[in-house]
Amino acid sequence: MKIISAIDVGTTKICTITGTLDSGGNIQVLGVGLVPSHGMHKGMVVNVDEARESVVESVKRAEQASGLKIESAYVGVTGRHISSHNSHGVVAIPRNDRLVRPDDLKRVLSSAQQVNIPDDRKILHAIPRSYALDNQERIKNPVGMHGFRLDVETHIITAAVSSVQNLVKCIRSIGVEIQDLILEPLASGEAVLTPEEREVGVILADIGGGTTDIAVFRDGSIYHTSVIPVAGYQVTSDLSIGLGLPFEIAEAMKKKYGNVYPEVLSKNQESTLTVEDGHSVSYRELCDIVKVRMEELLRLILLEMPDSNYASLAPAGLVLTGGCSNLAGLESLAKQTIRIQTRIGEPMGVYGITDILHDPAHSTGVGLLLWGTRNHGRKAWEAKKRNGALDGFMTLLKKFFGV
Repeated sequence: MKIISAIDVGTTKICTITGTLDSGGNIQVLGVGLVPSHGMHKGMVVNVDEARESVVESVKRAEQASGLKIESAYVGVTGRHISSHNSHGVVAIPRNDRLVRPDDLKRVLSSAQQVNIPDDRKILHAIPRSYALDNQERIKNPVGMHGFRLDVETHIITAAVSSVQNLVKCIRSIGVEIQDLILEPLASGEAVLTPEEREVGVILADIGGGTTDIAVFRDGSIYHTSVIPVAGYQVTSDLSIGLGLPFEIAEAMKKKYGNVYPEVLSKNQESTLTVEDGHSVSYRELCDIVKVRMEELLRLILLEMPDSNYASLAPAGLVLTGGCSNLAGLESLAKQTIRIQTRIGEPMGVYGITDILHDPAHSTGVGLLLWGTRNHGRKAWEAKKRNGALDGFMTLLKKFFGV
């Protein structure tokens, strides 16, 4: 039985998902471990011991639910330390037959990665977007074609070594090896976007607890990525300060009553909400605070775009996902505020015990599983299982620890 697992180490929750890979390469989810997150801030580890304990509990629950032992997993990475750019690589095809072979793809990808990167940063992903062969552009796979010159456009994503090391330490210390580290918006895109959206051009914004992870897809591949350190935490913080509520109660009120269009519920316009500790707050004031903060976040998302011509950049519009995208009325607010076609994205692409996963809050966790199977391929995945997870992790050690 081929076991596959993912750990989404978020600012507000840790979600571990485990299941099996069937003969058709599809994922059957057998267990989910969902617990509150501690020791994290804006997507990064700030207390290793607290973060490790949260991960331990999440993994334990997933193992209990599935009856499977989690030995390795795909793990998501996010945080403001993430940066990206597109890079160009070019090589000559030296053989007499001018036939492009797989080794040529490795050479041209290596050429694209020859960029100046500070010592405290390492490449997390180098994703080929498209190839050109003798100036014939937009080639997806040039292997087997003939030409003299091979070019590649590559999306390079880098991460701070220290931030990744801290995350890796948390996971490894509980006896779970890491099959790969994956930028979270790339994973979320696997779970919520359609192939048509990725081809035409689409903006994905995963609004989590501590960060909003952004990815732009065009021509079927990643075009731009960024991370904003503003998300659900800031909404809750504003509610806590503005309404005089303890943070935990403000978070619960946001989830239960948050609505960016309170006026559509006329019967509640002047209503007063009473919370468990005796606090009373105005429904309208609560919703007005949520609306103002979300309008600001939507505008920040557009400021992160590499091109201000949004209609040309992303004809398929904006897809919102992540826990904060569950706020009532957010889809309509986005259409009105930034005037872009918008929809809320829920995870898809897995089956089994998935009721709890049919929620935008779990897009990253589901996407990590899908990214692992789709981008590593079944053959590579099976080879890694045969060779042992340690081989894969040694690559990560060399990349981020310099050993």
